[in-house]
Amino acid sequence: MSDFTSGKVWLVGAGPGDPELLTRKAERLLRQASVVFYDALVGPGVLDLAPQARLVHVGKRSGRHSKDQGTIDQLIVAAALQGEKVVRLKGGDPSVFGRATEELDACRAAGISVAICPGVTAASAAAASLGASLTLRGLARRLTLVTAHAKAGEDLDLDWQALADPQATLAVYMGKAAAAEVSAKLIAAGLAADTPVAMVENASLPEERIFRTRLDLLALAARTALGDGPALLLIGQAMGAAVDPVMADASAQVERIG
Repeated sequence: MSDFTSGKVWLVGAGPGDPELLTRKAERLLRQASVVFYDALVGPGVLDLAPQARLVHVGKRSGRHSKDQGTIDQLIVAAALQGEKVVRLKGGDPSVFGRATEELDACRAAGISVAICPGVTAASAAAASLGASLTLRGLARRLTLVTAHAKAGEDLDLDWQALADPQATLAVYMGKAAAAEVSAKLIAAGLAADTPVAMVENASLPEERIFRTRLDLLALAARTALGDGPALLLIGQAMGAAVDPVMADASAQVERIG
């Protein structure tokens, strides 16, 4: 197809990690690219779809930056100006906490054609793994996505009163390190301490881990149950309604045995 010409940049959503959750368009663009700049959170197997391309890791994860955003912008622009077919591969969806605006602006300022190919965001993948709906009639009329990423030593600058909505589902991206703050501030803003929480680490990948808790126990649960992978927190009554009775019974058996 002619939508990927030399000198064009595509910001492509790699999805949550499972290569089978890529869109068909994302797979096609990967197979046509001459260079792929990819994030740390791009799942294993996704890059295998671009064997013809030069692969450049520009990942940023948990404060360990291999490239700052300005450098990434420059690399993308330089490759496009050299006539390459450029894929900027981002975990999840480029438009959801993906720093897409900076890269779009850099390309447009340089006169480079740039477009977005959306991907499955982590909240959707986590809900699928849970067998849950993020919205639920009578319990969750609204879905709010926030990121818990903040500079070291700084509090999260969020509207906690607005987020403490008992009739919403709150998805907190990169939520492990901030779990204690999220719990304390939501409860202080009026959200019930027993509000159900689902934590999903490495959503959609073989090493995925799921742990259910409640808001007042979230800090302890995140500290003890999660590993080093990226974790998403899903907070709200819809998460309690989504518990599979067979899985819940199995969990109870494990607890009794333990």
